[in-house]
Amino acid sequence: MAGHSKFKNIMHRKGAQDKKRSAMFSKLSREITVAAKMGTPDVDMNPRLRLAVNNAKAQSMPKDNIQRAIDKASANEGDDYEEIRYEGYGPGGVALIVEALTDNRNRTATNVRTAFSKNGGNLGASGSVSHGFERLGLIVYPASAGDEEKILEAALEAGAEDIQSGEEEHEIWTAADDLHEVAATLEKALGEAETVKLAWKPNLTVDVGERDAEVLFKLVDALDDDDDVQTVWGNYEVSDEIMEKLG
Repeated sequence: MAGHSKFKNIMHRKGAQDKKRSAMFSKLSREITVAAKMGTPDVDMNPRLRLAVNNAKAQSMPKDNIQRAIDKASANEGDDYEEIRYEGYGPGGVALIVEALTDNRNRTATNVRTAFSKNGGNLGASGSVSHGFERLGLIVYPASAGDEEKILEAALEAGAEDIQSGEEEHEIWTAADDLHEVAATLEKALGEAETVKLAWKPNLTVDVGERDAEVLFKLVDALDDDDDVQTVWGNYEVSDEIMEKLG
């Protein structure tokens, strides 16, 4: 899919979220606090916290905000959140996985179900679509980090499993258990990555036409707008032409 990142297409339309920086920072802060509470507030000793902090930095989240989120966990302040995964189908038979952190399971379930039902989707049971995805580690570098040959060589030396290069980005995929080690090795060779996270990679993708894509993006945006929703993954691909039409 030349012309733009498959990761940004399959994950969700990131632009809509980037326009709402305060909401994005709130979600990043929540993940940092949860990661610090579940382990230790030391990023060197807590891989999940290190991931959360690195992703926050990649989104230009101020250092004070990051430290405040860690301090909240150290002081045992703030709400206790649980991780929940929702699965369902969107327009055109697209499979979606919704990851959430919530302090009120009933509220989040109602909001997610409403978003699906109002935007041409159906919320399914746990496991209804995740069998069509792999849980992998994902590391994303901008195209400016180097050409495909340079990135491929560095990725192979670091122990990565696959690399997909486009005009905008290089996506490096690893086994989930190897993510932290591969990311650390790549950082020495290529510098800090734009994204380091656990991801849901579809085994097969669905090509979505313009009409279904328009409704699908409304569904994804509705889910993204919910404070409890952290990430939305899908198995869809939309052509460059349609993406340009829909903005």
